[in-house]
Amino acid sequence: MTKINRTSALAAMALAAIPAILLAQPAPAPGPQANMTKADAQARAAEMFARMDVNKDGKLDQADRAARESEHFAQMDANKDGKLSPEEFAAGRPKREGMAEGHRGPGKMGGDGGHDAGMGMMARMADANKDGAISRDEFLAAQGKHFEMMDANKDGTVTPEERKAARAKMREHMRGMHAAGDKTGHEGH
Repeated sequence: MTKINRTSALAAMALAAIPAILLAQPAPAPGPQANMTKADAQARAAEMFARMDVNKDGKLDQADRAARESEHFAQMDANKDGKLSPEEFAAGRPKREGMAEGHRGPGKMGGDGGHDAGMGMMARMADANKDGAISRDEFLAAQGKHFEMMDANKDGTVTPEERKAARAKMREHMRGMHAAGDKTGHEGH
């Protein structure tokens, strides 16, 4: 039986690490059908930042990513042999059921755009000073911009319908970027 070593497993897990959740609009406390105010969204973003800042240094960077990946690897390595069997790896992968509409499998958003590439782009956009780390202020500012973008009628509340429309708009944007990249041979870069 083939085993996956720690380095390979960490690289694979990196695809689903911090960028995948960095700027995703958190689900409102009562459930996905609830409205969310900007104050609610900011409070949830602050909580998310606190959870993601593993080493509590006030920024999200490679050290936090490495700590989260190492912790995740340790949880997946059921027999604690420093390697993941295919069974351990499969059991430790996040469940894809209940993902946003248009999600068509691992690593894909809406079929055409790479989910992880889009989230990585969002993470780079949040890093306002381009220092390779995202401070709490940068994180909250990016979340605020995301909220404003979703609040189509500018009433200070995002409804489930506005969230759905914003996801559809982002999918279309990513499709356009990837289509342009395919024509130039630069894969959307």
